[in-house]
This record gives sequence, C-alpha cells and structure tokens, in this order.
Amino acid sequence: MKISARNQLKGKVVEVVKGATTAHVRIDIGGSIVTASITNQAVDELGLEVGKDAYAVVKASDVMVAVD
Repeated sequence: MKISARNQLKGKVVEVVKGATTAHVRIDIGGSIVTASITNQAVDELGLEVGKDAYAVVKASDVMVAVD
C-alpha cells in the first residue's frame, strides 16, 4: 500500500479498548505513545491486536504549540 501522508510512525500496538462504536488504539513509537480513536469496525478490518506492528499516520494542516 502507498499513501501520500509523510508522517508515518511505525510502532507496536500496546492497547486496544473498544467502546460502543469507537475504539482507542495506543501505539508505542520508540517509547512514546500515540493514541488514535477509530471505529470498532476499522479495528476488526485491520486485525489490530496487542503486539501487532502498525503505523500511526498523521495528516494535519495545522500544528498547535502551547506552553505554561
């Protein structure tokens, strides 16, 4: 598969928590955790489970930065 997004972060799934319709998928990217909210159907179709390799793909037009 090829994709146009350039921000592709490879990691391992460390947690999948399904809700009523939406799941939270946590991916360990070299010690940092990225969390994605996706549909339960997408989790099933992708075969996501703990220990499986996966990519966090970030496609955004804006990045916000904040400090205290």
